[in-house]
Amino acid sequence: MHDEFLCHVTAYGTCAGQRIGVPLGTYRAPTLALALWWLRDRASWMADRLDPQPEAEHFPPSSLVPVAGTVADVPAVLRFWCGDDAQQELVAEELAAGRLVRIATSDDTTEYELLAESVDALRMQRTIPALVVSVG
Repeated sequence: MHDEFLCHVTAYGTCAGQRIGVPLGTYRAPTLALALWWLRDRASWMADRLDPQPEAEHFPPSSLVPVAGTVADVPAVLRFWCGDDAQQELVAEELAAGRLVRIATSDDTTEYELLAESVDALRMQRTIPALVVSVG
């Protein structure tokens, strides 16, 4: 059983022709339940910031506009993932088995990534003897 999990949230975009990652948060979860809670919380947090209510007082009038219907609805995808019990169970099973989990969605400008992995699995990988290749 894997007892501790490292979780990351990152947004990726392009700047000057290069792919740039912007870290949006990291959490070292002491339990599987807390890792899942944190991933759902961050997905919901991103969805709320990407899809705010237009009448909120901190937005000037007409500062938010609808996007074209062809643009992926990232907030809806994130909210759906948060509420999908089957997806949550699958993520829990993968993490408990020591596998890396990546949840990603994107719109026309940005990719949003939630990543989680077992700290124990990372430690075990470091204890596996490295492959030594002789050249020459």
